[in-house]
Amino acid sequence: MFKKILVANRGEIALRVIRTCKEMGIQTVAVYSTADAESLHVKFADEAVCIGPAASSESYLKIANIIAAAEITNADAIHPGYGFLSENARFSKICDEHGIKFIGASPNMIDRMGDKANAKATMKAAGVPCVPGSEGVIETFDECKKVAKETGYPVMLKASAGGGGKGMRAVWKKEDLKDAWDSARQESKAAFGNDDMYMEKLIEEPRHIEIQIVGDSNGKACHLSERDCSIQRRHQKLTEEVPSPFMTSALRKKMGEAAVKAAEYIKYEGAGTVEFLVDKHRNFFFMEMNTRIQVEHPITEQVIDFDLVREQISVAAGVPISGKNYTPKLHSIECRINAEDPFNDFRPSPGKITNLHSPGGHGVRLDTHVYAGYSIPPNYDSMIAKLITTAQTREEAISKMKRALDEFVIEGIKTTIPFHRQLMDHPEYIAGKYTTKFMEDFKMEVSN
Repeated sequence: MFKKILVANRGEIALRVIRTCKEMGIQTVAVYSTADAESLHVKFADEAVCIGPAASSESYLKIANIIAAAEITNADAIHPGYGFLSENARFSKICDEHGIKFIGASPNMIDRMGDKANAKATMKAAGVPCVPGSEGVIETFDECKKVAKETGYPVMLKASAGGGGKGMRAVWKKEDLKDAWDSARQESKAAFGNDDMYMEKLIEEPRHIEIQIVGDSNGKACHLSERDCSIQRRHQKLTEEVPSPFMTSALRKKMGEAAVKAAEYIKYEGAGTVEFLVDKHRNFFFMEMNTRIQVEHPITEQVIDFDLVREQISVAAGVPISGKNYTPKLHSIECRINAEDPFNDFRPSPGKITNLHSPGGHGVRLDTHVYAGYSIPPNYDSMIAKLITTAQTREEAISKMKRALDEFVIEGIKTTIPFHRQLMDHPEYIAGKYTTKFMEDFKMEVSN
């Protein structure tokens, strides 16, 4: 087992990893930018190293600085969390070259699954259902027109190196294809330094349902049930739940088997997530694979009593997985609390938290790195907390979430707590009848 792990991330996920390391008796190293000097992950780690100024490009994305921090502290492994360098094949390779274990996917695995066009081709070869569309990257607009005609409108243009909704365009008729092609490529080039595009059939009334998997160094994999991530705004998830209210036992079995088949086909090692689009007829199609821990991993942990970060670390150290596929016995919901103003088009709201009261009680979990007096920097993602409630039934989990949101007080900044409170009262959400289009019609109600 590792003696010391450097956590190459910030905020709540860095603190989350540090907590499990401590429980396993593993020493921890936090890295931080000058903007994060007062963050809790810095305070709770055994050692902390400043790796640069506030800009991510000069700190959390600066591979040389992170490797240097690992070497001067004698860390024998690096946990990348999610985001930043967690799916960077070059970083994974450099860790290996320096004799430091990267707690995540191998460079080859990241290359195969990180590029969406390559991932789709790999999954087709594995026999996993895929959305109809282009066979890999589309080279020219003429080819784009041809694929769109063969696939049939509506279609979705996607950046091959994409993520977070960037470089994506829905096209409903051929007259709009050229503008979509030009703008998607331009956005992708600016965001990822790569304008490669591919195309898929646009799935109508889709649910975004993902399967959590874990694979070991022996090539064995298992799944830990599903998560429904369909409540999204601009392709960013807002809330997630497990089990999905749309799921059936038969569908879970099929999707779970497909996800395990995908993982074992590529001999995947570590925790990962196979993401699917599910249409209104419960046909499911491979969308992408995330070769890292997910933001929403706590709800899986809650319903099956399983520490996914501990499993990540154990698998990286060569410990075999249990090989058990899980069916959730409880219901868990996660609300992502962002420093944003939901009454003002979710505009970011960085600044100093003047007062904070955290919710508690049975079945309530709060993953956060903020506290009263903490200043939220404007340089990073706006998520500041994840509120998770777990109960015997979905109805009880929603009731518990309402109560927890009512208890959650954050003053000095705007947050998405009021949005989540209104969501929990929405008839379609309560009925479980929502798709990825839910937020297009959602309007915040201003209280008197």
